Amino acid sequence: MDKVKPRILPGFMELLPEEQISFNKMYDTIKRVYESFGFVPQDTPVIELSEVLLAKAGGETEKQIYRFNKGDNDLSLRFDLTVPLARYVAGHFNELTFPFKRYQMNKVFRGERPQKGRFREFYQCDIDVIGDGELDLIYDAEMPAVIYNVFKELDFGSFTIRLNNRKVLNGFFSSLGLKDNIADILRVIDKLEKIGRNNVKEELSQMGISDERIETILDFIAIKGLNDEVLDRLTALDVSDELFKEGLSELKKVVEYLRGFGVEEEYFMIDLTIARGLDYYTGTVYETMLNDYPSMGSVCSGGRYDNLTEYYTDKKLPGIGISIGLTRLYYQLCSEGVITPSAKTVAKCLILPMGDVMETALLAAKTLRDNNIPCDVYYQSKGMKAKMKYANRLGVRYVAIIGEDEVRNGEVNLKDMQTGEQIAVKTEEIYKYIK
Repeated sequence: MDKVKPRILPGFMELLPEEQISFNKMYDTIKRVYESFGFVPQDTPVIELSEVLLAKAGGETEKQIYRFNKGDNDLSLRFDLTVPLARYVAGHFNELTFPFKRYQMNKVFRGERPQKGRFREFYQCDIDVIGDGELDLIYDAEMPAVIYNVFKELDFGSFTIRLNNRKVLNGFFSSLGLKDNIADILRVIDKLEKIGRNNVKEELSQMGISDERIETILDFIAIKGLNDEVLDRLTALDVSDELFKEGLSELKKVVEYLRGFGVEEEYFMIDLTIARGLDYYTGTVYETMLNDYPSMGSVCSGGRYDNLTEYYTDKKLPGIGISIGLTRLYYQLCSEGVITPSAKTVAKCLILPMGDVMETALLAAKTLRDNNIPCDVYYQSKGMKAKMKYANRLGVRYVAIIGEDEVRNGEVNLKDMQTGEQIAVKTEEIYKYIK
Protein backbone atom coordinates (compact mmCIF):
# COMPACT_ATOMS: atom_id res chain seq x y z
CA MET A 1 0.00 0.00 0.00
CA ASP A 2 1.07 3.59 -0.66
CA LYS A 3 2.66 5.34 2.29
CA VAL A 4 1.39 8.74 3.44
CA LYS A 5 4.14 11.29 3.99
CA PRO A 6 4.20 12.24 7.71
CA ARG A 7 3.82 16.01 7.87
CA ILE A 8 1.94 18.79 9.67
CA LEU A 9 0.21 21.93 8.45
CA PRO A 10 2.24 25.16 8.11
CA GLY A 11 1.88 27.44 11.13
CA PHE A 12 1.84 24.66 13.73
CA MET A 13 4.68 23.84 16.14
CA GLU A 14 5.77 20.31 16.96
CA LEU A 15 8.73 19.89 19.30
CA LEU A 16 11.36 17.22 19.87
CA PRO A 17 11.70 15.87 23.44
CA GLU A 18 14.57 18.20 24.42
CA GLU A 19 12.64 21.17 23.03
CA GLN A 20 9.42 20.16 24.77
CA ILE A 21 11.26 19.83 28.07
CA SER A 22 12.67 23.36 27.85
CA PHE A 23 9.27 24.68 26.65
CA ASN A 24 7.57 23.04 29.65
CA LYS A 25 10.08 24.64 32.02
CA MET A 26 9.04 28.06 30.74
CA TYR A 27 5.37 27.09 30.99
CA ASP A 28 5.80 25.81 34.57
CA THR A 29 7.73 28.92 35.64
CA ILE A 30 5.00 31.25 34.37
CA LYS A 31 2.32 29.12 36.02
CA ARG A 32 4.20 29.11 39.33
CA VAL A 33 4.55 32.91 39.37
CA TYR A 34 0.88 33.40 38.44
CA GLU A 35 -0.21 31.16 41.31
CA SER A 36 2.17 32.92 43.73
CA PHE A 37 0.05 36.07 43.26
CA GLY A 38 -3.17 34.18 44.05
CA PHE A 39 -4.48 33.65 40.51
CA VAL A 40 -6.63 30.53 40.18
CA PRO A 41 -6.51 28.18 37.18
CA GLN A 42 -9.18 28.25 34.49
CA ASP A 43 -9.76 26.05 31.46
CA THR A 44 -12.43 26.75 28.84
CA PRO A 45 -13.51 24.62 25.84
CA VAL A 46 -11.43 24.75 22.68
CA ILE A 47 -14.66 24.73 20.66
CA GLU A 48 -17.33 27.36 21.30
CA LEU A 49 -20.68 28.15 19.73
CA SER A 50 -19.95 30.67 16.96
CA GLU A 51 -22.80 32.92 18.05
CA VAL A 52 -21.25 33.23 21.51
CA LEU A 53 -17.60 33.43 20.48
CA LEU A 54 -18.18 35.96 17.71
CA ALA A 55 -20.46 38.29 19.68
CA LYS A 56 -17.61 40.79 19.92
CA ALA A 57 -15.56 39.82 16.87
CA GLY A 58 -15.45 41.47 13.49
CA GLY A 59 -13.15 42.58 10.70
CA GLU A 60 -9.81 40.76 10.49
CA THR A 61 -10.45 38.74 13.65
CA GLU A 62 -13.53 37.09 12.21
CA LYS A 63 -11.68 36.25 9.00
CA GLN A 64 -9.03 34.37 10.99
CA ILE A 65 -11.41 32.15 12.95
CA TYR A 66 -11.58 28.42 12.26
CA ARG A 67 -15.32 27.93 11.84
CA PHE A 68 -17.24 24.79 10.88
CA ASN A 69 -20.60 23.03 11.19
CA LYS A 70 -21.24 19.76 13.02
CA GLY A 71 -24.82 18.62 12.72
CA ASP A 72 -27.04 21.62 13.45
CA ASN A 73 -24.31 23.46 15.40
CA ASP A 74 -22.29 26.40 14.05
CA LEU A 75 -18.96 26.04 15.87
CA SER A 76 -15.63 27.91 16.12
CA LEU A 77 -12.21 27.30 17.65
CA ARG A 78 -11.28 29.91 20.25
CA PHE A 79 -9.00 32.61 18.81
CA ASP A 80 -7.96 34.06 22.18
CA LEU A 81 -8.64 33.45 25.88
CA THR A 82 -10.29 36.79 26.65
CA VAL A 83 -13.63 36.24 24.91
CA PRO A 84 -14.09 32.81 26.55
CA LEU A 85 -13.30 34.50 29.89
CA ALA A 86 -16.04 37.07 29.26
CA ARG A 87 -18.53 34.32 28.47
CA TYR A 88 -17.38 32.33 31.52
CA VAL A 89 -17.69 35.26 33.97
CA ALA A 90 -21.13 36.23 32.66
CA GLY A 91 -22.35 32.63 32.84
CA HIS A 92 -20.95 31.88 36.29
CA PHE A 93 -21.39 35.32 37.84
CA ASN A 94 -23.37 34.08 40.88
CA GLU A 95 -20.83 31.34 41.60
CA LEU A 96 -17.66 33.45 41.47
CA THR A 97 -16.00 35.57 44.15
CA PHE A 98 -15.01 39.08 43.06
CA PRO A 99 -12.48 40.41 42.41
CA PHE A 100 -12.06 37.25 40.34
CA LYS A 101 -8.38 36.51 39.65
CA ARG A 102 -7.72 33.81 37.10
CA TYR A 103 -4.98 32.50 34.87
CA GLN A 104 -5.39 30.40 31.74
CA MET A 105 -2.54 28.86 29.75
CA ASN A 106 -3.92 27.09 26.72
CA LYS A 107 -3.73 26.86 22.94
CA VAL A 108 -5.68 29.24 20.70
CA PHE A 109 -6.18 29.10 16.94
CA ARG A 110 -6.01 31.73 14.21
CA GLY A 111 -6.20 31.04 10.49
CA GLU A 112 -3.72 33.73 9.51
CA ARG A 113 -0.90 33.46 7.00
CA PRO A 114 1.95 31.66 8.77
CA GLN A 115 5.32 33.40 8.80
CA LYS A 116 8.46 33.38 10.88
CA GLY A 117 7.51 33.57 14.55
CA ARG A 118 3.75 33.59 13.89
CA PHE A 119 1.61 30.51 14.24
CA ARG A 120 -1.91 29.28 13.59
CA GLU A 121 -1.93 27.27 16.80
CA PHE A 122 -0.14 28.72 19.81
CA TYR A 123 -0.12 28.94 23.60
CA GLN A 124 -1.28 32.09 25.36
CA CYS A 125 -0.56 32.56 29.05
CA ASP A 126 -3.15 35.02 30.37
CA ILE A 127 -4.01 36.51 33.73
CA ASP A 128 -6.99 38.77 34.38
CA VAL A 129 -8.65 40.36 37.39
CA ILE A 130 -12.38 41.06 37.02
CA GLY A 131 -14.27 43.33 39.41
CA ASP A 132 -17.98 43.55 40.17
CA GLY A 133 -18.87 47.16 39.35
CA GLU A 134 -15.44 48.50 40.31
CA LEU A 135 -11.81 47.44 40.43
CA ASP A 136 -9.20 49.21 42.54
CA LEU A 137 -6.29 50.88 40.74
CA ILE A 138 -3.74 48.85 42.71
CA TYR A 139 -4.50 45.92 40.38
CA ASP A 140 -3.11 48.06 37.55
CA ALA A 141 0.22 47.91 39.42
CA GLU A 142 -0.07 44.25 40.37
CA MET A 143 -0.06 43.26 36.67
CA PRO A 144 3.42 44.66 35.90
CA ALA A 145 4.58 43.30 39.27
CA VAL A 146 3.59 39.84 38.02
CA ILE A 147 5.34 40.48 34.67
CA TYR A 148 8.46 41.59 36.57
CA ASN A 149 8.53 38.38 38.61
CA VAL A 150 7.87 36.17 35.58
CA PHE A 151 10.75 37.54 33.53
CA LYS A 152 13.07 37.69 36.52
CA GLU A 153 12.40 33.96 37.02
CA LEU A 154 12.76 33.15 33.31
CA ASP A 155 16.11 34.99 33.38
CA PHE A 156 16.48 35.97 29.74
CA GLY A 157 18.43 39.11 30.58
CA SER A 158 17.42 42.74 30.96
CA PHE A 159 13.81 43.72 30.19
CA THR A 160 11.62 46.81 30.38
CA ILE A 161 7.91 47.02 31.16
CA ARG A 162 6.63 50.05 29.26
CA LEU A 163 3.41 51.53 30.61
CA ASN A 164 1.01 54.29 29.68
CA ASN A 165 -2.61 55.26 30.28
CA ARG A 166 -5.16 55.54 27.47
CA LYS A 167 -6.96 58.34 29.36
CA VAL A 168 -3.81 60.45 29.12
CA LEU A 169 -3.70 59.93 25.36
CA ASN A 170 -7.44 60.31 24.81
CA GLY A 171 -7.60 63.44 26.97
CA PHE A 172 -4.65 65.03 25.22
CA PHE A 173 -6.07 64.37 21.75
CA SER A 174 -9.44 65.74 22.88
CA SER A 175 -7.74 68.90 24.09
CA LEU A 176 -6.48 69.35 20.50
CA GLY A 177 -10.05 69.11 19.16
CA LEU A 178 -9.49 65.59 17.80
CA LYS A 179 -12.05 63.69 19.87
CA ASP A 180 -13.64 62.10 16.79
CA ASN A 181 -10.27 60.81 15.56
CA ILE A 182 -9.00 59.22 18.77
CA ALA A 183 -9.45 55.54 17.83
CA ASP A 184 -7.70 56.01 14.48
CA ILE A 185 -4.87 58.08 16.00
CA LEU A 186 -4.24 55.40 18.61
CA ARG A 187 -4.00 52.69 15.96
CA VAL A 188 -1.46 54.73 14.00
CA ILE A 189 0.63 55.63 17.07
CA ASP A 190 0.70 51.95 18.04
CA LYS A 191 2.58 51.28 14.78
CA LEU A 192 5.25 53.94 15.39
CA GLU A 193 8.13 51.51 16.01
CA LYS A 194 7.19 49.40 13.00
CA ILE A 195 6.58 52.10 10.38
CA GLY A 196 8.61 55.07 11.69
CA ARG A 197 7.84 58.73 12.38
CA ASN A 198 7.49 59.83 8.74
CA ASN A 199 4.93 57.16 7.90
CA VAL A 200 2.99 58.00 11.06
CA LYS A 201 2.92 61.65 9.96
CA GLU A 202 1.66 60.62 6.55
CA GLU A 203 -1.13 58.43 7.94
CA LEU A 204 -2.23 61.15 10.37
CA SER A 205 -2.21 63.67 7.55
CA GLN A 206 -4.48 61.40 5.51
CA MET A 207 -7.05 61.69 8.32
CA GLY A 208 -7.21 65.42 7.68
CA ILE A 209 -5.20 66.39 10.76
CA SER A 210 -3.22 69.61 10.29
CA ASP A 211 0.58 69.57 10.19
CA GLU A 212 0.71 71.71 13.34
CA ARG A 213 -1.40 69.25 15.32
CA ILE A 214 0.56 66.29 13.97
CA GLU A 215 3.79 67.85 15.24
CA THR A 216 2.13 68.51 18.61
CA ILE A 217 1.05 64.86 18.82
CA LEU A 218 4.50 63.56 17.88
CA ASP A 219 6.25 65.93 20.31
CA PHE A 220 3.88 64.78 23.05
CA ILE A 221 4.45 61.05 22.62
CA ALA A 222 8.21 61.70 22.35
CA ILE A 223 8.39 62.90 25.97
CA LYS A 224 11.07 60.72 27.60
CA GLY A 225 13.06 60.54 30.80
CA LEU A 226 12.98 58.94 34.23
CA ASN A 227 9.47 58.12 35.42
CA ASP A 228 9.23 61.10 37.77
CA GLU A 229 10.61 63.40 35.07
CA VAL A 230 7.95 62.28 32.59
CA LEU A 231 5.22 62.74 35.20
CA ASP A 232 6.52 66.23 36.00
CA ARG A 233 6.58 67.19 32.32
CA LEU A 234 3.02 65.91 31.82
CA THR A 235 1.88 67.90 34.85
CA ALA A 236 3.64 71.02 33.55
CA LEU A 237 1.66 70.83 30.29
CA ASP A 238 -1.34 71.99 32.37
CA VAL A 239 -3.84 70.29 30.05
CA SER A 240 -7.36 71.30 31.11
CA ASP A 241 -9.10 68.16 29.80
CA GLU A 242 -10.59 66.24 32.75
CA LEU A 243 -9.92 62.81 31.22
CA PHE A 244 -6.25 63.74 30.81
CA LYS A 245 -6.06 64.81 34.46
CA GLU A 246 -7.71 61.55 35.57
CA GLY A 247 -5.30 59.46 33.49
CA LEU A 248 -2.28 61.37 34.77
CA SER A 249 -3.42 60.88 38.37
CA GLU A 250 -3.81 57.13 37.72
CA LEU A 251 -0.39 56.92 36.11
CA LYS A 252 1.20 58.58 39.15
CA LYS A 253 -0.52 56.15 41.52
CA VAL A 254 0.46 53.09 39.46
CA VAL A 255 4.12 54.17 39.55
CA GLU A 256 3.86 54.66 43.32
CA TYR A 257 2.23 51.25 43.80
CA LEU A 258 4.81 49.55 41.56
CA ARG A 259 7.54 50.76 43.86
CA GLY A 260 5.52 49.36 46.74
CA PHE A 261 5.45 45.97 45.01
CA GLY A 262 9.25 46.07 44.99
CA VAL A 263 9.63 46.45 41.23
CA GLU A 264 13.02 48.02 40.61
CA GLU A 265 12.94 51.32 38.72
CA GLU A 266 15.24 50.08 35.95
CA TYR A 267 12.63 47.51 34.90
CA PHE A 268 9.69 49.82 34.15
CA MET A 269 9.24 53.13 32.37
CA ILE A 270 6.42 55.42 31.27
CA ASP A 271 6.29 55.40 27.46
CA LEU A 272 3.67 57.61 25.82
CA THR A 273 4.01 55.75 22.51
CA ILE A 274 2.36 52.67 24.06
CA ALA A 275 -1.22 52.90 22.87
CA ARG A 276 -2.37 49.27 22.38
CA GLY A 277 -4.45 49.64 19.21
CA LEU A 278 -7.39 47.54 20.45
CA ASP A 279 -10.45 49.65 21.15
CA TYR A 280 -11.50 47.99 24.40
CA TYR A 281 -8.53 49.26 26.46
CA THR A 282 -9.61 52.22 28.56
CA GLY A 283 -6.89 52.91 31.16
CA THR A 284 -3.45 51.56 32.00
CA VAL A 285 -1.72 49.69 29.16
CA TYR A 286 1.53 47.69 29.05
CA GLU A 287 4.11 46.24 26.72
CA THR A 288 7.25 44.36 27.75
CA MET A 289 10.51 44.24 25.79
CA LEU A 290 13.58 42.04 26.18
CA ASN A 291 16.26 44.71 25.90
CA ASP A 292 18.90 42.49 24.32
CA TYR A 293 16.46 41.32 21.62
CA PRO A 294 14.46 44.37 20.44
CA SER A 295 13.56 42.69 17.14
CA MET A 296 11.23 40.37 19.07
CA GLY A 297 8.92 43.28 19.81
CA SER A 298 6.58 43.06 22.77
CA VAL A 299 6.74 39.71 24.60
CA CYS A 300 3.95 40.48 27.08
CA SER A 301 1.18 43.05 26.76
CA GLY A 302 -2.23 44.00 28.11
CA GLY A 303 -4.19 46.65 29.94
CA ARG A 304 -7.40 47.74 31.63
CA TYR A 305 -10.83 47.52 30.08
CA ASP A 306 -14.07 48.99 31.41
CA ASN A 307 -16.55 46.24 30.68
CA LEU A 308 -15.40 42.79 29.69
CA THR A 309 -18.84 41.20 29.45
CA GLU A 310 -20.98 43.88 27.76
CA TYR A 311 -22.02 41.45 24.98
CA TYR A 312 -23.26 38.83 27.46
CA THR A 313 -24.74 40.70 30.44
CA ASP A 314 -25.85 44.15 31.62
CA LYS A 315 -23.64 43.89 34.70
CA LYS A 316 -20.64 46.21 34.68
CA LEU A 317 -17.55 44.07 35.14
CA PRO A 318 -14.32 46.05 34.69
CA GLY A 319 -11.07 44.16 34.42
CA ILE A 320 -7.38 44.24 33.72
CA GLY A 321 -5.20 41.58 32.14
CA ILE A 322 -1.95 40.64 30.46
CA SER A 323 -0.95 37.94 28.00
CA ILE A 324 2.30 36.18 27.12
CA GLY A 325 2.38 34.53 23.70
CA LEU A 326 4.45 31.57 24.85
CA THR A 327 4.81 29.70 21.56
CA ARG A 328 6.06 32.77 19.71
CA LEU A 329 8.36 33.74 22.59
CA TYR A 330 9.88 30.25 22.78
CA TYR A 331 10.41 30.12 19.02
CA GLN A 332 12.13 33.50 18.97
CA LEU A 333 14.37 32.72 21.95
CA CYS A 334 15.48 29.49 20.27
CA SER A 335 16.11 31.36 17.01
CA GLU A 336 18.28 33.89 18.87
CA GLY A 337 20.23 31.11 20.60
CA VAL A 338 19.05 32.22 24.04
CA ILE A 339 17.57 28.76 24.60
CA THR A 340 19.60 25.74 23.49
CA PRO A 341 17.63 22.61 24.42
CA SER A 342 19.82 19.63 25.31
CA ALA A 343 18.43 17.17 27.87
CA LYS A 344 16.21 14.54 26.27
CA THR A 345 14.87 13.22 29.53
CA VAL A 346 13.30 14.59 32.69
CA ALA A 347 14.94 11.82 34.72
CA LYS A 348 17.70 12.94 37.10
CA CYS A 349 19.10 9.44 37.31
CA LEU A 350 19.25 6.45 34.95
CA ILE A 351 19.60 3.06 36.66
CA LEU A 352 21.63 0.49 34.73
CA PRO A 353 21.12 -3.09 35.96
CA MET A 354 23.97 -5.43 34.94
CA GLY A 355 22.99 -9.08 35.18
CA ASP A 356 20.18 -10.64 37.18
CA VAL A 357 19.71 -7.70 39.57
CA MET A 358 16.38 -6.25 38.45
CA GLU A 359 14.77 -6.56 41.89
CA THR A 360 17.47 -4.33 43.41
CA ALA A 361 17.29 -1.92 40.46
CA LEU A 362 13.55 -1.49 40.93
CA LEU A 363 14.05 -0.98 44.68
CA ALA A 364 16.62 1.77 43.96
CA ALA A 365 14.20 3.40 41.53
CA LYS A 366 11.41 3.33 44.11
CA THR A 367 13.72 4.91 46.69
CA LEU A 368 14.45 7.80 44.33
CA ARG A 369 10.81 8.32 43.38
CA ASP A 370 9.71 8.18 47.00
CA ASN A 371 12.07 11.12 47.56
CA ASN A 372 10.71 13.12 44.60
CA ILE A 373 13.63 12.40 42.27
CA PRO A 374 12.46 11.37 38.79
CA CYS A 375 14.41 8.40 37.46
CA ASP A 376 14.40 5.82 34.71
CA VAL A 377 15.56 2.19 34.49
CA TYR A 378 17.22 0.73 31.40
CA TYR A 379 15.43 -2.60 30.97
CA GLN A 380 17.03 -3.77 27.73
CA SER A 381 19.49 -6.70 27.91
CA LYS A 382 22.50 -4.89 26.44
CA GLY A 383 26.14 -4.47 27.35
CA MET A 384 27.63 -1.63 29.37
CA LYS A 385 28.87 0.20 26.26
CA ALA A 386 25.36 0.35 24.74
CA LYS A 387 23.83 1.42 28.05
CA MET A 388 26.33 4.24 28.60
CA LYS A 389 25.83 5.41 25.04
CA TYR A 390 22.09 5.61 25.73
CA ALA A 391 22.74 7.60 28.93
CA ASN A 392 24.98 10.04 27.07
CA ARG A 393 22.43 10.55 24.30
CA LEU A 394 19.72 11.31 26.86
CA GLY A 395 21.92 13.84 28.63
CA VAL A 396 20.99 12.41 32.03
CA ARG A 397 23.04 13.81 34.95
CA TYR A 398 23.51 10.67 37.06
CA VAL A 399 23.87 6.98 36.23
CA ALA A 400 23.45 4.31 38.92
CA ILE A 401 25.19 1.06 37.96
CA ILE A 402 24.04 -2.08 39.78
CA GLY A 403 25.78 -5.41 39.29
CA GLU A 404 26.00 -8.58 41.38
CA ASP A 405 28.88 -7.19 43.48
CA GLU A 406 26.83 -4.07 44.27
CA VAL A 407 23.86 -6.23 45.28
CA ARG A 408 26.03 -8.27 47.68
CA ASN A 409 27.34 -5.05 49.25
CA GLY A 410 23.94 -3.32 49.33
CA GLU A 411 25.37 -0.52 47.17
CA VAL A 412 25.14 1.14 43.79
CA ASN A 413 27.90 2.77 41.77
CA LEU A 414 26.72 6.33 41.21
CA LYS A 415 28.39 8.23 38.38
CA ASP A 416 28.08 11.98 37.79
CA MET A 417 28.03 12.24 33.99
CA GLN A 418 29.11 15.89 34.07
CA THR A 419 32.20 15.52 36.26
CA GLY A 420 33.00 11.84 35.66
CA GLU A 421 33.18 11.26 39.41
CA GLN A 422 32.01 7.79 40.50
CA ILE A 423 31.33 6.65 44.07
CA ALA A 424 29.79 3.65 45.82
CA VAL A 425 26.76 4.55 47.96
CA LYS A 426 24.26 2.53 49.95
CA THR A 427 21.17 1.73 47.88
CA GLU A 428 18.78 3.21 50.44
CA GLU A 429 20.82 6.46 50.55
CA ILE A 430 21.21 7.07 46.82
CA TYR A 431 18.70 9.95 46.91
CA LYS A 432 20.83 11.93 49.37
CA TYR A 433 23.73 12.17 46.94
CA ILE A 434 21.54 13.15 43.99
CA LYS A 435 19.68 15.77 45.99
